[in-house]
Amino acid sequence: MTLLIVGGSGFLGTELVRQASSVGHPTVATYASRPGGCSSVTWKKLDLRDVPRIDALMAQIRPRVVVNASSGGADWAVTAQGPIHLALAAATYGCRLVHVSSDAVFSGIGKTHYNETSLPDPITPYGAAKAAGEAGVLTVLPEAVVARTSLIIGHGRSEHERLVHDLTSGARDGVLFTDDCRCPVHVSDLASAVLELASGHEAGVHHLGGPEALSRYGLGLLIARRDGINPSLLPAGRASARNYRGALDVRLDSSATQHRLSTTLRGASVFLSQD
Repeated sequence: MTLLIVGGSGFLGTELVRQASSVGHPTVATYASRPGGCSSVTWKKLDLRDVPRIDALMAQIRPRVVVNASSGGADWAVTAQGPIHLALAAATYGCRLVHVSSDAVFSGIGKTHYNETSLPDPITPYGAAKAAGEAGVLTVLPEAVVARTSLIIGHGRSEHERLVHDLTSGARDGVLFTDDCRCPVHVSDLASAVLELASGHEAGVHHLGGPEALSRYGLGLLIARRDGINPSLLPAGRASARNYRGALDVRLDSSATQHRLSTTLRGASVFLSQD
């Protein structure tokens, strides 16, 4: 299948490109500022706010599957409206679409465990943009897949891994919260699961978080131990004592999706002992 990976130069996108090219899928990947390092794929510059460019790219490539792994932060035009532009183009050209979303669509208020039937209730601009993108994609293209994930870790290159090194070396100030919990997933497991969904016939919302819930501090301890860093150097604090306005305890229940996948989504204590 010809695969178009939107956001192919990002952290998840890089792994998607690597895995897709390693199994011989003809792959085109997009970038916002500079292309990734994989030379076995075709790189195209794309701004998700540029609707004519999206249409022209889709007409040129005619991909069988589009995977949207882009990250626009809280930029509404990119994170909320961009996926809808992609969905409209996918519908026009008869493409399957897998849209990667986030556990940021949930608030963690009143409950902590969220499965695929849970309704989004975001409390941050980023979460609101992600929730709007999800809703728009499935409205335009009900047969699309929305794949929600959590903290993405792996190979020492994730934001959280870099933060642990910066905090313990003194390169950055701050703390890791002991009351801010997520379900971390390894980038290789996540990419494999996304590509498995891309090649299948599933539709609707799927959760792709790890099976183990950890606080950001607990995850940081595991990273520090893997990397030979003294765990006592890692600063801890409580978000609830710092006027933190984001979601706190948000745990994706991915068991229903995991049951349908051959890819195993490992817990952080497992993959950080194997990475």
